[in-house]
Amino acid sequence: MMHGKTIVLGISGGIAAYKAAALCSKLVQAGANVKVIMTESAAKFITPLTLQTLSRNPVYIDTFDEFDPSVVSHINLADSADLFVIAPATANLLAKMATGLADDMLSTTLLATTAPIIVAPAMNVHMYAHPAVERNMELLAERGIRFVEPGTGQLACGYVGKGRLAEPEEIALAVGKWFSQSESLKGKKVLITTGGTIERLDPVRYLTNDSSGKMGFAIAEAALNRGAEVTVIAARIQGNPPAGMNVIRVESAEQMLQEVLARFDNMDIVIKAAAVADYRPAARAGSKMKKTDERLVIELERTTDILQTLGERKTAQFLVGFAAETEQVEHYAMNKLKRKNCDLVVANDVSQEGAGFNGNTNIVQIFGEEGRIDAWPMLLKSEVADRLLSLITERLRGKEARG
Repeated sequence: MMHGKTIVLGISGGIAAYKAAALCSKLVQAGANVKVIMTESAAKFITPLTLQTLSRNPVYIDTFDEFDPSVVSHINLADSADLFVIAPATANLLAKMATGLADDMLSTTLLATTAPIIVAPAMNVHMYAHPAVERNMELLAERGIRFVEPGTGQLACGYVGKGRLAEPEEIALAVGKWFSQSESLKGKKVLITTGGTIERLDPVRYLTNDSSGKMGFAIAEAALNRGAEVTVIAARIQGNPPAGMNVIRVESAEQMLQEVLARFDNMDIVIKAAAVADYRPAARAGSKMKKTDERLVIELERTTDILQTLGERKTAQFLVGFAAETEQVEHYAMNKLKRKNCDLVVANDVSQEGAGFNGNTNIVQIFGEEGRIDAWPMLLKSEVADRLLSLITERLRGKEARG
């Protein structure tokens, strides 16, 4: 899977830098074109000549050393990478990545790349457990960066604990898995809805919910990383959508329904992660409503159930629904799956800490026609998305195989 792929290998300054030579060799043997960037500190542990000989490419250390006058090196490296691998990643480099600091060749290139990034940390056990390092790693994981966890054992500093760089074989395996996974949905069209819909009372007031859109966009990124053509229909969200996907903005449940129906027939996978209003005002005021009586009574009417409409209309599409519940999660999830003709339902108890709206984590249970398939502990939404897309890919292949 690595044959012909360009991998930029970043090496930062820790004693574990010596393992980067073996990793570089394994990636080259697997057919990858490996380009190495070292920090000045890394060059004190292992020579650039070693990596140049193994990679058969120039080794970059200084931002101002331009080997090819026709390009700007750090931009050319950033653009050419199919994958960026950092091994070892020191606490210092993790902090630079988290804060966007670009003060050397490696950190500058990392800031410029749009390629996926795999990071293999290595440091003293107390440094690895420091709250600042933990927070930096959480922040990077939220941005979609993957980690190859360090091992536990004797460290160069004399301590025994977690912080030892993963073995080159483990990191190479993670790289191979990434490339294998990156084409698992190639040629597939994926439609995702996300965010909270808005139902207007008048030009300045509306009914909505607490959905941030984070879960939907995490799923969209996971699908994009697997080679899918991704379309996201987004209502009210927090922040800006990630790059690389077709994002269609809507406001109300009716607008979302129309945009979904216009594209549904051409989709292979549809994931309804949006929090869609069940009711809307029966009448919308054309101008701002003024205070009159002590009480205001608003009549509401049902919106069209988008998921049920899709379930009735689907042919070969793989349909996934979400169920945000506060009680009897399994009962309501299975009921939704059957009534709305879904292939999977992702359910969570939003009353649980870490599983509600707006946060970066989720706690979900997955249901299929056979009942509960799995229950995952509290995970970052990016990790939930990654696991969910792996499950969908596996089930979609089985469905296609059955005809």
